[in-house]
Amino acid sequence: MITEKNTGRQHRNMSARGKTSKLRNSETSAVKPRDDGARPTQSVFREERKNVMHGANQSAKEPALKVMFLGGVGEIGKNMTALEFGDDIIVIDCGATFPDGDMPGVDLVIPDISYLIANKDKVRGIVLTHGHEDHIGALAYVLKDLNVPVYGTKLTLTILDAKFREHKMENSVNLNEVKPKSIISLGKNFKVEFVKVSHSIAGSCALAITTPVGVVFHTGDFKVDYTPIDGNMIDLQRIADLGSHGVLLLLAESTNVERPGTSMSEASVGNSLNGIFADNVDRRIFIATFASNIHRLQQIIDLAVKYNRKVAFSGRSMINIADCAMKIGELKYPKDIVVDLEKIHTIEDKNLVILATGSQGEPMSALTRIASDEFNKIKIGFNDTVIISASPIPGNERMVYNVINNLYRHGARVIYESLAQVHVSGHAYQDELKLIHSLIKPKFFIPVHGEHRHQKKHAELAMRMGMPSSNIIITDIGNCVEVTKRTMRLADNVSAGYVLVDGLGVGDVGSVVLRDRKHLSEDGLFAVVVGINSLSGEITAVDITSRGFIYVKDDDEIFEEAKEVVRHALAGIDVKASDGDFNAVKNVIRKELKGYLFKKTRRNPMILSMILEN
Repeated sequence: MITEKNTGRQHRNMSARGKTSKLRNSETSAVKPRDDGARPTQSVFREERKNVMHGANQSAKEPALKVMFLGGVGEIGKNMTALEFGDDIIVIDCGATFPDGDMPGVDLVIPDISYLIANKDKVRGIVLTHGHEDHIGALAYVLKDLNVPVYGTKLTLTILDAKFREHKMENSVNLNEVKPKSIISLGKNFKVEFVKVSHSIAGSCALAITTPVGVVFHTGDFKVDYTPIDGNMIDLQRIADLGSHGVLLLLAESTNVERPGTSMSEASVGNSLNGIFADNVDRRIFIATFASNIHRLQQIIDLAVKYNRKVAFSGRSMINIADCAMKIGELKYPKDIVVDLEKIHTIEDKNLVILATGSQGEPMSALTRIASDEFNKIKIGFNDTVIISASPIPGNERMVYNVINNLYRHGARVIYESLAQVHVSGHAYQDELKLIHSLIKPKFFIPVHGEHRHQKKHAELAMRMGMPSSNIIITDIGNCVEVTKRTMRLADNVSAGYVLVDGLGVGDVGSVVLRDRKHLSEDGLFAVVVGINSLSGEITAVDITSRGFIYVKDDDEIFEEAKEVVRHALAGIDVKASDGDFNAVKNVIRKELKGYLFKKTRRNPMILSMILEN
């Protein structure tokens, strides 16, 4: 069967301290394996979901590995998985994601680690596959409550070190550098081997985790690039060796499972950019790309050298990551090629390349500010060519195209993915996923790192390759899967969900605060202040103000009538008898005003009422 979690019953927590409701188990179980590789029908899925506990009971006494999904399944980003056996827990990745439109004012979304905190004495360490935000972005917050060793490659740890310095944590964290082929022991039950893979950031690794019940292989984010920029190809030989010796469970990323064929090599971007440089020899060139794509940056800098151009970095993350990569030798360039933004006005257009953040149209990024005339150091003009070397992340399309439109308004020439091959994905397409499945030959499979549709498609791909449907489980956040040498089943869920980071507050923005923020953003605020004589209880004044509802000067009539509604509402109340407790009085004011305003405007602003004694 493919076991699936009913996501409609999930109740996510807004607290960092384990108040999350547990996800309700789906009613699934093992049935006779399908070995024909055929795509099952929905009726088969439903039938297979009926009997999983039957197969589980047969192995109830066998030692089991618990695989717990705290993020990164049923969603893009916030990747975090925990493995537990006996008295040992290890954590794979610790990522963050950005808030969606239902989270106004929130800066970052991180996993709820309530289960790990409750079992902190068992946690032996956090192992990182690579240095992207969706895999390391929550560490600065998580390590404040869970101070355990962290293992990652040099670039990953260098990026983290800069983050920890911002949080003033550089002296309190335990960072341990590893290299591809490194093997570390964590507790009595886990050995982790780091396996070189290709991705859109240097230092990316898959993980081969030896446990008492068998080997778990976690791909991390990867692609199969046969012509990588750094010359270090994905270690297919080692992956094949692991498969030949037997892999119990495969956890493989699913981001690009809907794309047939194979992804393009990163080298193809360099070829396209070379053509653009050649066609724009007399123009100033801007390139917006992901700062973490060191191999992309290297190709751009090499082209700048070839075409006798200086390079300027614009955007905080671009400057920081380029500096980190150069320090550790991942990014190489002549020292005299880089110029400060303050000096670019002294350089001819034909001799300058500006590398900027903002490929996703982020409001505060360098390119967005430049396009909106909010960046005093740089002004876009008719002799500028802007290359957006990235594809819009789903949900960011509108912001990206707003930036493109603004660039065109300034007369710039804009080149982006739909017009030229200026970006390639760092995630495996279908044929690359098939290659990994064929080399690993796992007994069990759980698709990860994707939305539910990606996981489902990945499960179907595995079945087409001969994986029995009874050996696949599609998980959701909070699911715990127990794996023995012979069986795999859904067990009781663990506390999981998300925690919201807003400024210095972590977990203090909950559903009530979000509801109020959405209410304010949609309907505005209507505030009334009532002055009352503390001796007589007489109303001495009524003052009303509004924000985001209507402007006072635009409609004085509503405000004057609202004052009369308040006076009329309080006319029959003995305010003096309240003895300083005005809650009941405030409720009467809010109720009467709500009815009046809706009747008058068909709007429901947030109403605040205050009583001042004088």
